[in-house]
Amino acid sequence: MAFVIFLIPCFMVGTDVAFSCQNADDFVGASSPGDIVIGGLFSVHSEMLRPEEDPIKPVIQNCAGFEIQVFLQTLAMIHAIETINNSTLLSGVTLGYEIYDTCAEVTKAMASALRFLSKFNSSEDAVEFKCNYSDYIPRVKAVIGASYSEVSMAVSRLLALQLIPQVSPASSAEILSDKIRFPSFFRTIPSDFHQTRAMTRLICESGWNWIGVIATDDDNGRFALESFGVQAMANNVCIAFKEMLPAYLSDSTFHTKVDQAIENIVKEKRVNVIVVFMRQFHVLKLFKKAIERNVNKIWIASDNWSAAVKISTMPNIRQLGTVVGFGFKNGDISSFQEFLRNLHKKPTENNKFLREYIMLLSVCAHLEYHDFQRCIANQSQDNLLENDGSKPQIWRDDFLNANVEPGFIHSTMLAVYAIAHAIKGLCKDRDCKDPSAFAPWELLEELKRVVVIDGDKEVKFDSHGDMSTSYDVLLWKEIDGHMEITTMAEYDAEKGDFIFEDEEKKKDFLALKKVQSTCSQPCSPGQVKKVTESPHTCCYECIYCPENHYSNQTDMDYCYRCNNKTYWAPINSSTCYRKTIYFLAWTDWFAIFLLLLSAFGVVLVLSICVIFTKNLDTPVVKASGGLTVCYIILFSHFLIFLSTVFFIDIPTEFKCKTRQAVFGISFTLCISCILIKSLKILLAFSFDPKLQNFLKCMYKPIPTVVTCTGIQVIICTFWLIFRTPFVNQNFSIPRAIILECNEGSIVAFGIMLGYIAALAFICFIFAFKGRKLPENYNEAKFITFGMLIYFIAWIVFIPVYATTFGKYLPAVEIIVVLISNYGILCCTFLPKCYIIIYKQETNTKSAFLKMVYTYSSKSAGSVAVSQASLDSKSSSFRATVTDSCKTEDDSVNGNCHFQVPGQSLIKGKVLPQNAARTMVRKRVSSI
Repeated sequence: MAFVIFLIPCFMVGTDVAFSCQNADDFVGASSPGDIVIGGLFSVHSEMLRPEEDPIKPVIQNCAGFEIQVFLQTLAMIHAIETINNSTLLSGVTLGYEIYDTCAEVTKAMASALRFLSKFNSSEDAVEFKCNYSDYIPRVKAVIGASYSEVSMAVSRLLALQLIPQVSPASSAEILSDKIRFPSFFRTIPSDFHQTRAMTRLICESGWNWIGVIATDDDNGRFALESFGVQAMANNVCIAFKEMLPAYLSDSTFHTKVDQAIENIVKEKRVNVIVVFMRQFHVLKLFKKAIERNVNKIWIASDNWSAAVKISTMPNIRQLGTVVGFGFKNGDISSFQEFLRNLHKKPTENNKFLREYIMLLSVCAHLEYHDFQRCIANQSQDNLLENDGSKPQIWRDDFLNANVEPGFIHSTMLAVYAIAHAIKGLCKDRDCKDPSAFAPWELLEELKRVVVIDGDKEVKFDSHGDMSTSYDVLLWKEIDGHMEITTMAEYDAEKGDFIFEDEEKKKDFLALKKVQSTCSQPCSPGQVKKVTESPHTCCYECIYCPENHYSNQTDMDYCYRCNNKTYWAPINSSTCYRKTIYFLAWTDWFAIFLLLLSAFGVVLVLSICVIFTKNLDTPVVKASGGLTVCYIILFSHFLIFLSTVFFIDIPTEFKCKTRQAVFGISFTLCISCILIKSLKILLAFSFDPKLQNFLKCMYKPIPTVVTCTGIQVIICTFWLIFRTPFVNQNFSIPRAIILECNEGSIVAFGIMLGYIAALAFICFIFAFKGRKLPENYNEAKFITFGMLIYFIAWIVFIPVYATTFGKYLPAVEIIVVLISNYGILCCTFLPKCYIIIYKQETNTKSAFLKMVYTYSSKSAGSVAVSQASLDSKSSSFRATVTDSCKTEDDSVNGNCHFQVPGQSLIKGKVLPQNAARTMVRKRVSSI
């Protein structure tokens, strides 16, 4: 059982029979019979006239605002159908059409859609209600349209009842890709998702992030605004303001809203880019007011009006600034342009749109181009009825071709060809001259698989019913005093990139970057954004990146840290710099000075070695311990001077390990030999029996030197094995790296120096004991002084070393090594060299004996014998000797004698001078 609805979608409206309708057929704008009928829905008029009072009856009113561009789309549909009928594509099956004007109104579009749903060959235009429409044959098999997304959404929901395919050449709302809500909707253009992404890409590449958006307050405008908002947020583009204009020009608040939008544009001076999602007649009203207010901005046009000639030819349009927009990719429409040139030959009986256009030509023919265009747009159907037949018919070939928007024309023809190819696929094995050969839902399934040849490529619908064609990036450019709509680039929707044909067009694209549209000035490299109290992330302050941080791009949200300790960055830096590596280089003036001192020390050592070798048999050299001991001491001094070389230039593992070991062992060897000399001198001139016995036990030259030096060798060996020194990079200085030797173990380093200090202290004690010995033999006095220099140098070294920082730290150690080495070397050998070179008369055996005799006699004379006794148990002898020598001549002439008063063993016995001389000679020969 089926319910039947009888449709009479139009009613009597006065006596306006030309444009009002008496029956349903009068409602059709253009039609042609065929075996298979395709419906068409186009907004040939921009608005529906509203009565002064609210309507009390459901009456469809007449329309106003003839849209040349949409009228051309209806002609494109007609041309495509006629071309197919004249070809062999459908093998004798003809296509018919019924095209209706929606007047940009959903209600009127719904009335047209109801007629599409009516049963085929039903005289009453009845729509039957059924639970299953699989076998239902409606009036049309498919629908082309509508022009606007809001209308397409309403119509598609209705057509989905019978799954009648709807292919739109202009409705781009992203929501229409939802196949659950719109299962029978297709389109030959990309979704707004791609358009808004392309707009955002253009905005980002131009360096803009603070923009305004104006849209119509309808489904199309709201969905476009929502899609753009998502894309903008994802790309850090902020919307400074959003203005929603009423969808219908008849809205009483329309002009107030336009004034408010213009006011906001003027007030927000930092916004220089406006994105506009509106219909063409909305844009005309907006731009007219903007020209009056001298608004100069960059306008980003949506596909609805980016190629609108009637807008680009507005008076003073150039004052608005730059218009750049996105239009649908066009194809070859040369056959359509030829169709337009022959349009005046076409009959008008079944095409009310064409008939109305001819009437408009007659009314407005006397006007200039733009006034002529405005005249056509402002004429209502009621006005045309009053002038019908009163004007002669005039034809203007140039006007239609001048208003062609290639993208819309191409997409309209592509929609017709897609349906035709789908019909061809169904008609392979059935007789399609019979209207009941297939149902619309079968055509829908075929349409999902159809492939259409468009120029040199194949196109088809994707799973969302969209045809992923490209966009043309259009630039309105003044050429020879006229505003021309030029193609600046192509936007590849799949790759998301702009493609330029030549460098000239790329220059036009780059010229857009000269305009700034930002909430804040861009943060240059080296700066970072600091968000202010503004709710928009695009409004911020620029602050410098701190030290050791950098930013290498504009408008960065955070600074990067120099991720390697070997790099640094100053404040406000756009990159990291490699830190300067510092070390005590050969070329450093201070290093050169220290090396010269070391070299001089080496020369001094070699000179002393030569002097001593030449004077090998002299008493001074013999008194110095002999040539072997001197050579060992001089060799150790040589090694100490040589060790300073390892403190200079780039530290290496070898240098770090070698320098301290060479210095420590060499210095220990030197102190050990000097210690033996001190012991020997003290032993030779000591008259105290107990001290003499102790010194004889201690005086083992070779074992002592080997033992003392061997202990230092063991210390250094353990140090190098367990906590070896290594090369260290010191990062304490922000902009530099100090290459230095880390001693590995401060404890081991301290033990090594402490051991040397202990030997030096022992040496100092022994030398201090013998500081009053004969002058030529008195090395002890100079050794004492040398040890003092050593102690002073190293005591000062400790705090200086602990507080010194940087590349000159090794120089501190070199200085203390040189001071201590020079001190000991000079105190030990320079007095002897002075005697050898300048006091040769004292460097004889007789001179030495005389000096020794003098010292011995003075030493003996200074001691008074208070008691001399032999203890029977201990056999100890204590004596006090008095010197009978009165003068130095007595000593030389042999007149001295020693009196040793003894109480039990020797009493008042006087020793002759020869005996005293023999005793002293033994002491001298022991040195």
